[in-house]
Amino acid sequence: MRMIVFATNNENKLKEVKAMLPSDIRLVSLSDLHYHHTLTETADTLEENALQKARFVRRKFGYDCFADDTGLEVDALDGQPGVYSARYAGEECDSYANVQKLLRNLSGTTNRRAHFRTVIALILGDEEHLFEGVIHGQITHSMRGSKGFGYDPVFVPDKHTETFAEMTDAAKNTASHRAQAVKKLAAFLTAVRKQMNSARR
Repeated sequence: MRMIVFATNNENKLKEVKAMLPSDIRLVSLSDLHYHHTLTETADTLEENALQKARFVRRKFGYDCFADDTGLEVDALDGQPGVYSARYAGEECDSYANVQKLLRNLSGTTNRRAHFRTVIALILGDEEHLFEGVIHGQITHSMRGSKGFGYDPVFVPDKHTETFAEMTDAAKNTASHRAQAVKKLAAFLTAVRKQMNSARR
């Protein structure tokens, strides 16, 4: 069973991703490695932030690993909060504060169009790979639902009537931006495994 480190201490993310990866992948988190610090995100793009985190984990622990970065990009706010989504209301603020700031900034705005974008950076051996997922939708006028995390209570994906926070895990995992990126990651890891098995024959 191949072990890969997911560069996160977010148990919600870990649960989502673990459910979508091949069963022969042993996924471990930073907590499993007894590393409980927040990883630095100082880049200007999701891609560079994900790579920054993955490279740090690779250097520190030496394992194959991947990291993700996700941004909510709102049309009426010129793409904000974007790369600053996790700290939109300030470095010490939580998801609730971020959501409340977003709703305040959209108060009176009729254009509620937005999209979530996730980028996963994988380091496998000496190679780096990027996988992206994007989903479009609308920002609600108030929080709805108790599941999920982050901006899930205020985002309704296109072709749905529920926010991510109102959906079951199964429903969210068929539609979300992170699910799209993880499925690409899973397909890549499966292809690598098949190549390795063929080479051994």
